[in-house]
Amino acid sequence: MASPRSNLRIEALASHHDRGGFFCGVDSLDRYLRTRAGLDVRRKANGVFILTESAKPDVVLGYYTLCATTLAQGDVPRGARKHVPRYPLVSATLIGRLAVSEARQGERLGAMLLADAVRRAYASADTVGSSMLVVDAISERAAAFYEGNGFVRLPDSLRLVLPMQVIQRLVLVAR
Repeated sequence: MASPRSNLRIEALASHHDRGGFFCGVDSLDRYLRTRAGLDVRRKANGVFILTESAKPDVVLGYYTLCATTLAQGDVPRGARKHVPRYPLVSATLIGRLAVSEARQGERLGAMLLADAVRRAYASADTVGSSMLVVDAISERAAAFYEGNGFVRLPDSLRLVLPMQVIQRLVLVAR
């Protein structure tokens, strides 16, 4: 019997994806996908990845974005500093946005998107030089989601990080 998730796939944003039909309940995330995502992809400002079902490949169930960023060495949490080089600016990969369609929330699709983002960020880290994965959570609820998935919060903020060395251990365990 096929896995219930075997009908889901995550792929790069393409022209056939119905961006206008996506609603997650957060206006800024909905508006980004409708109005900015395509332009960001064309300008190579962000990678935008779309979750769809095989039977309805145009319907966007969720999405996330990845791009390069840096953090000041002082902004890296003490526990993560042992995993990053001692440069003034630490190279990182940013999950800029992550959203799931309102109609499909509660099905752990966000965790599926996050796992894919972690895998892609890790796979590209050797090529682009990224010491950690960073996310700026949109709310306390979102920050709790990332913390529940191993990210460490920076003090007094909604920014969270996950060092690539920690991700590497997770990847090796999963094999």
